[in-house]
Amino acid sequence: MLARTGLDPQEALVCTMVLVAAADGGMSDREIGVMAGQVQTLPIFHDFSSEQLESATDAAVNLLNEEDGLSHAGRLIRDALEPRLRETAYALACEVIAADPVTGQASLQMLELVVNELHLDPLVAAAIERGVRARHQRS
Repeated sequence: MLARTGLDPQEALVCTMVLVAAADGGMSDREIGVMAGQVQTLPIFHDFSSEQLESATDAAVNLLNEEDGLSHAGRLIRDALEPRLRETAYALACEVIAADPVTGQASLQMLELVVNELHLDPLVAAAIERGVRARHQRS
């Protein structure tokens, strides 16, 4: 398979979610459900079908299987997203991580990689993380 040379913004957002979901060795049903829910409800995905989600997910997995795939995926994501959508990508990544009741070190390292690849301000990243944490509190 030929290496991808570009992503559209929706594919880049899906790729970001797949990166963090796959960081711990695989995607759980819960993580896949969160990704599908985000695609079904967020305005950025208003014209993005479940078939496109499946195709974008497969493309992201294929990217990760390439030699230097993680770096390649990071560049493609950054190039596809304007700054305001980079914040959206990070928020989606945090939502996927929050879906996993046991967050491993690999997932946290992947979040850090996303912050660095997307050139996000650390204060913005912290605010996004805090917002996600607030939404996922349990009694």
